[in-house]
Amino acid sequence: MNYTSEKYPDESNSVIQKINLPGYSGSQEIFIRRDDLIHPAISGNKWRKMKYNLAEVERLAKTGILTFGGAFSNHIYATAAAGKLYGYKTIGIIRGESYNPLNPTLQYAFSSGMELYYLSRKEYPQKENHPLIKKLQNDDPGLYILPEGGTNFFALKGAAEITVSPADNFDYYCTASGTGGTAAGILTGVSSRQKVIAFPALKNGGFLREIIINLASVHIQKFENNLEVKTEYHFGGYAKVKSELIEFMEAFQKLNSIALDPVYTGKMMFGVRDMCQKGDFDPESRILCIHTGGLQGNLGMKSIIEKKIKNRILRDV
Repeated sequence: MNYTSEKYPDESNSVIQKINLPGYSGSQEIFIRRDDLIHPAISGNKWRKMKYNLAEVERLAKTGILTFGGAFSNHIYATAAAGKLYGYKTIGIIRGESYNPLNPTLQYAFSSGMELYYLSRKEYPQKENHPLIKKLQNDDPGLYILPEGGTNFFALKGAAEITVSPADNFDYYCTASGTGGTAAGILTGVSSRQKVIAFPALKNGGFLREIIINLASVHIQKFENNLEVKTEYHFGGYAKVKSELIEFMEAFQKLNSIALDPVYTGKMMFGVRDMCQKGDFDPESRILCIHTGGLQGNLGMKSIIEKKIKNRILRDV
């Protein structure tokens, strides 16, 4: 695979910038890793988790990728983009009822050549063994099955490269978390003195701790006290937002000229600021926040955000 062309993802774009948090001026040094700049469509942790899977697709001489995700999934969006870029057929199994018209995420996937199929929310938890998947595999033996969120052995290998060499440059790594793969990959790449803090984007996300530990142990056994999972910054659940979050994201972008998304990175950065204000980080420590991309989701969330802003304006009148 050719990674040198300008149209292909370029990890050298992932610079580390020092940032400021709105309303906070403590003694910690806070940085952000701009994985969102790797590629406009296959950005952030989606590229990190996909690149070794793409190498495996090539090694196995597969001709297509079948994967899973929600209607606003960054993973679905990125997989469709990767299929178009590298010349692979893509199939997306979408959680929930079909959209008519398609939302911006699914419209992009469809326009990039992805075939879309839908499973009800009741059927979706057993998606890997659903008769539809078996039929699609039987019809096309060249399909490579990529798990939801892209999380598997190869994903962790890529996510581990988010860590910085020398390893002791930072005391904390902070990342948003959906399926746990990014946090698990980072956990395999840090030193024994560093901590990884995962911020689940979904409600009641405490179960992710066990998933992250188990995923990380596939590569190397890490002490459980290297990992912390902060479950209180979901703002109502996956793809749920509140005016407080939108206000923070606006202030953060104005201060740092960096856009966040309300599903993942906005909640993570809000959580980092709240932890700073509460004194949860050691004084003088160095904190690296991972920008996992996903800015495409802002298009799909636009109507929800606009409603929140409108309600805020009405509230202030």
